[in-house]
Amino acid sequence: MINLETTDSVTDKQLIVRQEQPADWPIVEDLTRAAFWNLYAPGCVEHYLAHRLRGHADFIKDLDLVITLDGQIVGNIMYTRATLTDESGHVKPILTFGPLSVRPGYQRRGYGKLLIQTSFKIAREMGEDTVVIFGMPANYVARGFRCCADVNVSLPGDQYPTAMLVKELTPKCLASHHWVYRESPAMAVDMAAVEQFDKALPPLEKKWQPSQEEFNIISRSRVQPAD
Repeated sequence: MINLETTDSVTDKQLIVRQEQPADWPIVEDLTRAAFWNLYAPGCVEHYLAHRLRGHADFIKDLDLVITLDGQIVGNIMYTRATLTDESGHVKPILTFGPLSVRPGYQRRGYGKLLIQTSFKIAREMGEDTVVIFGMPANYVARGFRCCADVNVSLPGDQYPTAMLVKELTPKCLASHHWVYRESPAMAVDMAAVEQFDKALPPLEKKWQPSQEEFNIISRSRVQPAD
């Protein structure tokens, strides 16, 4: 069981990265809701996704990590199985992560980076070699993620979303093939179910903010493979 201890260089408080436990679930869902509320759309779905993922066959418990600051959970990362299929029909199991959440007030302090780095170390030890995510490129290129088109990874129909990013945990493991990405059915979200789930939670105001338009632009844009 992972239990990485270090010290926050700014606050000099104890940081621990460990696996999430059942007692952490409501805390993690609360911080996930707080982290994503109104970020990409009015309200959010990520807290509901976190709630559902743990019971799905594609959820990877060993990569479900929390980070604590002096015993308080301030961040979480969850991983799910996904696949890449090459031109010959060979299916390669890979990883995707999300939600990756850091509670407001603790963001931009390296906690998300530490969760990613620690999870990558565990994933390599598990024999995993590829992670594909959808996210803002500016948030992930410093962690070694690359444009999907540059490593020949697309969605069905030769679509290369700007937001689809690829990390080769083993360098060149995707070389010499074209790969088609498919996410787990676990990632599908029923909006009616989200609304029902939220009825049991403290109400939060749904509103527009500029980050939603930034997300709208990135999520609808595509890149072209290099010649």
